[in-house]
Order: sequence, then C-alpha cells, then structure tokens
Amino acid sequence: MVVAQQVYQKGRVVERKDYAEDLWSIRIRPDEPLVFRAGQYATLGMWEGRKVVERPYSIVSSPLEEEIEFFFELVPHGGLTPRMHEAKVGETVVMRRQAKGLFTFDGNSGRAQHLMVGTVTGIAPYVSMVRTLAREKPSNRPPGFRVVILHSASRSREFAYREEMESLTKECNWLTYVPTVSRPWEDASWEGEVGRAEDVLRKYLDNLKLEPSHTTVYLCGHPQMIDNGKSILERRGFGKEQIRQELYWVPKKAEK
Repeated sequence: MVVAQQVYQKGRVVERKDYAEDLWSIRIRPDEPLVFRAGQYATLGMWEGRKVVERPYSIVSSPLEEEIEFFFELVPHGGLTPRMHEAKVGETVVMRRQAKGLFTFDGNSGRAQHLMVGTVTGIAPYVSMVRTLAREKPSNRPPGFRVVILHSASRSREFAYREEMESLTKECNWLTYVPTVSRPWEDASWEGEVGRAEDVLRKYLDNLKLEPSHTTVYLCGHPQMIDNGKSILERRGFGKEQIRQELYWVPKKAEK
C-alpha cells in the first residue's frame, strides 16, 4: 500500500455531464495538484480487490484549471469505462500522480497554422489546448496564427463540446471549429458539414490553403482515421515533423 500511495492519489468526482447514452464527462478534484501540459493524458483507476484497474485518458481541462476533466465513450466490455460510467458526484477514484504524453501543442516550430482533426472523444486534447491558448497572452504567436478544429462524429449529439467551441470562435478570431457528421441519414436536422474526418480533411486543406511549410496537423482518436489522414497528408507533402498523432486504441491484427 505504501507503493500505491507513492504512485496514486485520490480524486473526488465533483461534476458529471451526460451527452448521450455512451458519452459523458466528469470533473475530478485531486487531493494534490496534477502538473501537466495541454494535450497530455492522465491515468485513472478504481480499486478492484487488492489491485487498481486503470486506463489512460486525455485531459480535457487546461493546466490553468484546478479540476481535471475527462471525456469518456463507453466500451461495453472494457476494463474500466463501464465502472466509470457508473461514477457519480462524490465518488472517489484514483489517479496516477504523473501525467504523460507527447501529443502537445507545437509552439516551437514557428508554424502559424494548426489543423486539429479528431473523432468523437478525440476532441479532448484539443479542448485542453484551446482553453489554454485562449487564456494565454498572444505576444509570442507568429503572424497569421490560426487554429482549425475538424471534429467528426456519426451524429451531431456526439459533439459534446460543440457549444463551448463555437462560443470560443466568437471570442477568439484565430479559432475555427468545424463539426462534421458521417451518418446524416440518422440526423435529419443536421445542416452542417457532412462526411468522415479524412474526407473533409481534403476540402479544408484546399480551402484554407494549409501547406506543409506553415502548418502542423494533429490527428487524434480512431486509428483508421489516423491512418487515412496520414496518407492524405503525406501525399500533400507533409512530413513526420509536421504531423502529430494520438491513437486511442490499437486495432487487433486480423487473423491469417
């Protein structure tokens, strides 16, 4: 237990929001501050007997916030999300004391354009980045600074942070948020962009003239989207140094 106390700290669920039957977010107040960079992930867990069942999750909140926010999609037979789905305000979870991850905002290359592509919960690290950028002084940003978020989901009810992102676009002239629905036949009232993320990616690369010389692209979420997106970008001349990726799971290899 001494080792566990060194590795983990407790956190209390202080807020919960449900967006769909299988999509929800929670805010956790840890016993001690968690130091992290926007875009990184934290490892959450719950005790099961004498062991902790844990999984890594991208952090939604900004490092400038006191509470740590997470956005979940239910995996029915997953090791942890079914239990997290039952978590209520006031419940205690455990969290590793150290955040990790290299999927952070590119503030060093000098590239002014940033295209962030995500599927459903893949929006999480981008919300963290944008919340942080919105609170920071813009003095160090290059001329023409712009952030474009391309957020894909099957149906519009899965855009959990759409209202917040659209509100921020009105406050921040450098931010553009583009939600796109891949199953419009199941969403009759939807009047926005239509298509999978990788399909709409081509359109916005062209329309916004996002070139490798001045653009960093971020891909987060479904592994197939990331593979397809990378192929499109590589054909456009984007190299490894201009593409950042965060896979939310590794697909199983097909049986031979």
